[in-house]
Amino acid sequence: MATVKAIEARGLAFSYPDAELVVGPLDWQVEEGAFHLIVGATGSGKTTLLRCLKPALVPAGRRYGSLEVFGRAVDGLDAREAAATVGYVSQSPENQIVCDSVWHELAFGLENLGIAQDTMRRRVAETGHFFGIEPWFRRSVDELSGGQKQMTTLAGTLAMQPRLLVLDEPTALLDPVAEKNFLHALFRVNRELGITVVVAVHEPEAMLDYATDAVELADGRLRSVAGCGKAKTPQLYARRGVQATFPTQNAARPAVCVRDVHMRYDRQDDWVLRGFDLEATAGCIHAIVGGNGCGKSTLLRVIAGVLKPERGRVDNRLAACQALLPQDPKTLFVCDSVADELHEWQKACGYDDSAVDDALLRFGLAGRATSHPYDVSGGEQQKLAFAKLLLAEPELLLLDEPTKGLDAPSKLTVGRMLRERARAGTTIVMATHDLSFAALVSDTVTMVFDGEAACTEPAADFFANNLFYRPAQDAFALLWNEQCG
Repeated sequence: MATVKAIEARGLAFSYPDAELVVGPLDWQVEEGAFHLIVGATGSGKTTLLRCLKPALVPAGRRYGSLEVFGRAVDGLDAREAAATVGYVSQSPENQIVCDSVWHELAFGLENLGIAQDTMRRRVAETGHFFGIEPWFRRSVDELSGGQKQMTTLAGTLAMQPRLLVLDEPTALLDPVAEKNFLHALFRVNRELGITVVVAVHEPEAMLDYATDAVELADGRLRSVAGCGKAKTPQLYARRGVQATFPTQNAARPAVCVRDVHMRYDRQDDWVLRGFDLEATAGCIHAIVGGNGCGKSTLLRVIAGVLKPERGRVDNRLAACQALLPQDPKTLFVCDSVADELHEWQKACGYDDSAVDDALLRFGLAGRATSHPYDVSGGEQQKLAFAKLLLAEPELLLLDEPTKGLDAPSKLTVGRMLRERARAGTTIVMATHDLSFAALVSDTVTMVFDGEAACTEPAADFFANNLFYRPAQDAFALLWNEQCG
């Protein structure tokens, strides 16, 4: 008897309303128990392909061909069967979290499935412990870092014990140490629990040791690629050591000065920032690194004036001309098309139509100009938000995970733009887990730990002397060294 595939697609294709095919037609098979990677450029259709596996998440449009999970047509699964069969973790946890507390979020899916209370409590407890969620189990989700939100979403999904776990860029918001812990946990989920894992990812290097096979999605089609498991080869992505090229720092008066800042969200809470000190030099790129929940996003919001510290002082000389890129780019979108978003601030900021056209071309969004911002991929949303802020020509750019969801060529574009802006005098402070990007693009690095600036060093010195925070030898590093090194 033939083995039932975890996923089997024949002639699968998908198109959005009034658009050409985004995916397919393609054939796709994933063996039960596999750890399967899908790689591809920003906007290649990876997210669309994954969402087709979950009836409740299939985007508006038209799907062609057949698609089965474990021998059942996806369209034939009712809501309960779909929830218990296919678990889905999206690019942005903000789009998936529905409850106000962590413990309720972990229990929410089980409640909808009608799981008995005793069983529910056991599943929540074992899943929360498995992912190390106990320290923030009873916290409000609004108090969590982006990485903690993502871990909460994963745990809530896994609590429903799906046979197939589908993840879209699952490590995008995790710090380097948390990423390794997460991948090891995901490996255990796959190998020990027998759950089939399918991951869409731009940078697969960290996952190659865990994956059993991989495919690349390009031009709507899938092709098998080598480079997984113990026999991995350089064929998936060529590798080269990171060669940092750091500009000389500007010795001018700091554009931003943070002194002895103490910040917490409630008087009963622990300090998020405690005695925090930071100086950002005018015309330089200052990277902020550290673990999930250490206070990086809070620091950016304190500098921007969005949050007021309980103690300490912030001297932001550029506050009158600043822009903040949040972790969720959709918070910047208010218009009905990509082009309209880029035109929104035109009158107030004084740029012309040609500047918008140039931004669309430079960020690879010209073909998406008439699309609704919510209908483009996560990486394209990130590029749109970044382009929108740059059109305003701020003197201070505060960026929270600016490369989230971007492939290597898109990161190259963003990195070049940041270096151009820095040379023109723009001050840039960015919180990031993307160490290769920080190593190659930034001038200075501050590590945050226990609410304090544990160290601040020139980027070259920081990465040369760090045991755990080492830049990856990834596709972005290869491109940067070839074209900008």
